[in-house]
Amino acid sequence: MKRIVVGVSGASGALFALKTLEILQAEKDVESHLVISKAAKLTIHLELGMTAKELSKLADTSYAEDNIAAGPASGSFRTNGMIIAPCSVNTLSAIAYGQASSLLTRAADVTLKERRPLVLMVRETPLHAGHIKAMLAATQIGAIIAPPVPALYINPTSIEEMAKQTAARALELLGVSSTTIRRWD
Repeated sequence: MKRIVVGVSGASGALFALKTLEILQAEKDVESHLVISKAAKLTIHLELGMTAKELSKLADTSYAEDNIAAGPASGSFRTNGMIIAPCSVNTLSAIAYGQASSLLTRAADVTLKERRPLVLMVRETPLHAGHIKAMLAATQIGAIIAPPVPALYINPTSIEEMAKQTAARALELLGVSSTTIRRWD
């Protein structure tokens, strides 16, 4: 069974977290472990009209952001990688420069130190040089920067369809191939 850690930061784009968790829930051979930041709780409520607790029900296991003793904080907790959807610039910067002060950033740091894939769906625009430098720094230590850029070739008919496709493509970077992804012909 694959084990994926899903992080949710406070950037706009809570729909990407929802679609990521829905895809993982449908995969029978994947166990999902969820960490939601304090700022993400507000974004989830504002953008999805649901509570973080409701979103947490889509994961197999969820942890409080301040629980540094949780499994994902340790390298001995075996995972197939981690995705942060969406990833704020604040979270990106903390990861890029080794500031592991919460479970979200500690789990990302552990993922990198164990040489496991870390996918960051960085959700910010426009970007200034500091953002780009943080993306470069994160990439140089092993993270995969995968901004939630829509695949318009699928001719999406809704924002939800576009978000689901984007989440599915990001999960493929962790070795999770969803049957929901639409490919270029």
